[in-house]
Amino acid sequence: MTPYADFTFFGLLLYAVVPTLILGLLGRANWRWALLLTAVMLVIQYQTKLKIGAHAEVREIWIVIAFGLWQWAAMRSYAASGARGGLVFYATMAVCLLPLVLAKVIPVLLLRQFGFLGLSYITFRALDVVFCLRDGVIAAPRLFDFFGFLFFFPTISAGPIDRYRRFEGDWEKRRTRDEFVSDLDGAVHRIFRGFLYKFILAGLIKQYWLDRAAPETTFGALVSYMYAYSFYLFFDFAGYSAFAIAFSYLLGVHTPENFNRPFLARNIRDFWNRWNITLSFWFRDHVYMRFLMAAVRGRWFGNRDVTAITGYFLAFGLMGLWHGIEPHFIIYGIYQATLLSGFHIFSEWPKVRALPTDNLLWRAGAIFLTFHCVCFGLLIFSGRLGAGPEFNYVGALDRADCDEISGWAMDKHRPNTPLSVDLYEEKQYVATIVADHFREDLRNKGYGNGRHGFRMQTPPQLRDDRRHVLSISITGTKKKITPAPRSIRCLPTGG
Repeated sequence: MTPYADFTFFGLLLYAVVPTLILGLLGRANWRWALLLTAVMLVIQYQTKLKIGAHAEVREIWIVIAFGLWQWAAMRSYAASGARGGLVFYATMAVCLLPLVLAKVIPVLLLRQFGFLGLSYITFRALDVVFCLRDGVIAAPRLFDFFGFLFFFPTISAGPIDRYRRFEGDWEKRRTRDEFVSDLDGAVHRIFRGFLYKFILAGLIKQYWLDRAAPETTFGALVSYMYAYSFYLFFDFAGYSAFAIAFSYLLGVHTPENFNRPFLARNIRDFWNRWNITLSFWFRDHVYMRFLMAAVRGRWFGNRDVTAITGYFLAFGLMGLWHGIEPHFIIYGIYQATLLSGFHIFSEWPKVRALPTDNLLWRAGAIFLTFHCVCFGLLIFSGRLGAGPEFNYVGALDRADCDEISGWAMDKHRPNTPLSVDLYEEKQYVATIVADHFREDLRNKGYGNGRHGFRMQTPPQLRDDRRHVLSISITGTKKKITPAPRSIRCLPTGG
């Protein structure tokens, strides 16, 4: 189940909100209640079964629990070692990052699902605790406090990314009735903003602009898609963030804001102070600033500009990889680092030349230029740049063995319309399969009505004791939905 994606989730939330309102008005909506709600929502939210082998499945909740225990063990071991720097610190960082790295790499190399929704964000929360221990600004968290911070259900799937040092104060605070009413007022305002942004504005942009521009291949359509995707991503993500912050407020946690009119930024540095604020500040504080201090202290570079620019490429290169190992995410990180480096170099020009940077025309020009640089970056981020109409299709070949061939396929911009897929052996066409089987896991992930699955028995012509390399393509296109071909070798029937 994807949080805040549909009204089913909000209906479920009513079971959490109503008792929270009662307890809050009585002054009893404390951290224990928040922890209980988080545990219940985790169990409900992570019920999807993941295929971890040809015949093996495991529910996501067990992966979530194993991840939490892994991070707890890493954090406690580091705290017990004295929370020093050096090799122990870097080893702890590597241990904390290992599940995230595996979740990015395993689906590509082994074609197996691994991980769960929100893994990237939760990993950064765990790393924040390690950084704080290293800096000596917190004591080692207790088990329930650590799990409450890591899995706090309003923000678990896509942030905002809180900091433990700030979160701890809200988590342990006992609110009065008046304080709860004040938090309730803030929550209601954000809930209405979330519905406006995500379900009205983002929905209209997607239906009447983005989906219509996506299938076209002309340059004009690409430019239209760039603008549509930029506005859609903002309203969808900002709407989600508003919901997450609203329900955090109900539970007494003042999760930081994540957006602040980003398309009115006057330069790229200003933009990153307004867009996905908690993520950009996480990279600023934990990567960029730490690199700068280490580089200055160790005199790694002879020029401060080279130090700053290297820091930009390190921070945003890692940000690109954090989003995914696909090329367009890496290019996006490099692009943003290049923009910030350019701004760093040329930002002193107006001061040296006494240019009138405070007049209306200059400000409007700066906003216009920054907006278009940002939109082009989001076009790179979308993966649409350089892609044909096949860009719209997603899917996977989940199983290919001697019993059956199965998977799923979907048109992202027509999520309730079934597709057909073609099975190939090497370059030889084998069969066409309609992908219209209902799969609850696909619906829970927000893939339309979930009717995108396909399944067929392995054809007899593939049962000849020879190795066959199989792939699946969307019917009528060259789009393959398998990251790599799958090979099988089957004995003849009855053999």
